[in-house]
Amino acid sequence: MNIPQELKYTKDHEWIRVEGDTVTIGITDFAQSELGDIVYVEVETVDETLDKEEVFGTVEAVKTVSDLYLPISGEIIEFNESLEDEPEKVNSDPYGEGWMIKVKFSDESQLEELLSADAYKEILGS
Repeated sequence: MNIPQELKYTKDHEWIRVEGDTVTIGITDFAQSELGDIVYVEVETVDETLDKEEVFGTVEAVKTVSDLYLPISGEIIEFNESLEDEPEKVNSDPYGEGWMIKVKFSDESQLEELLSADAYKEILGS
C-alpha cells in the first residue's frame, strides 16, 4: 500500500498536498483499490466555496458510486479535467496524475486536523 509521508490524509481516504495557500486533493491508493476500476469522476463544484465535509463530487466505479467529501473549507479553483477522458488515472496514479481538485483554503487551522501518513496507516491497520 502506497502512503506517501509528505501528504496529509482523512478518515474518508482522501489525501491532501499543501502548496502555499492551496491544497491538491485526491483519493488514496487504499480507496481506489477498494472501489475497483474507476469509470467516471464528476466534479461540478469548481468556482464554488464549500465547507469542510461537504460533497464536492462523486467517483463512479464499475460496481458503486461514492461521494467525495471536502477535507478542508475553501474555494474549489480547479478540477483535473484529464479525468473526464481517463478516469482510470485515479487507479493507476492516485497521488500523481489521478489528483482530483485544487482548493484555495479559507481556514489554515483545519490543516492541523488532518492525519499524518503514520496516523492514516494506523486507521488502515497496516
